[in-house]
Amino acid sequence: MLKNCRYFLSNAFHDQVLANGVQLANSGTYQPGTSFDDFDFVISIGGDGTLLETITHVGRSETPILGVNTGRLGFLATTNKEMVSEAFDQIEKNNFELDARMLLKVEAEETIFDGLNFGLNEVSVIKQDTSSMITVHTYIDDEFLNSYWADGLIIATPTGSTGYSLSCGGPVVMPQSNNLILTPVSPHNLNVRPLVVSDNCTITLQVESRSNFFMASIDSRSVIIKSGLKLKIKRQDFKARLIKFDGYSFVNTLRKKLNWGLDARN
Repeated sequence: MLKNCRYFLSNAFHDQVLANGVQLANSGTYQPGTSFDDFDFVISIGGDGTLLETITHVGRSETPILGVNTGRLGFLATTNKEMVSEAFDQIEKNNFELDARMLLKVEAEETIFDGLNFGLNEVSVIKQDTSSMITVHTYIDDEFLNSYWADGLIIATPTGSTGYSLSCGGPVVMPQSNNLILTPVSPHNLNVRPLVVSDNCTITLQVESRSNFFMASIDSRSVIIKSGLKLKIKRQDFKARLIKFDGYSFVNTLRKKLNWGLDARN
């Protein structure tokens, strides 16, 4: 553990720690919505999903986040649990860099996502409660682009390019590329392909659905929305800052996680 520090745990995690008989000295708890302005950094213990939730806790404070990976893939939580002690040593010596990642936000005429309308990976609109496809009328800076007839549409950041978008055929984009990716989910027209645009754009979506409802999600958080409500998606005015150490390479992580070059024929 870091020396001369006081630790604050989320209420839910604190209850789990106590239930397992673990006692932490010099520790406290925090409630959702607590400002992180006075915290030096945040430790996210889990996988990438846990880190995505952590970002919603940190929000506008931009407090640096150390992602400790106890999950499986781990594109974002890059510190293995076996390396935690070494990571803490490097933090105490100030031997780390901050990797600033763009966030997306969603705006609408009514409050959605309980005010937590930002995320790191992607915003998506998906069909709900019916086997019928939805129609997603899409505009870029108020200019009509296309009406996607599909199971859904994903708007991904470069960070999110290795997530849901990738599984739907979207491209891998380098983290600091300043782009957004529009990836249709199972489009009816096969000539509709993923599109990469500038992250300075505002993307407006309006969904038609036979069920009169559709599902919208930011990362792993989903809500049901009535058809016709316009969603405006743009770059958030603050970022997520991830702690990285010497030797970290996105390209190396990409190659390892996706098993590039491991074909038995090579």
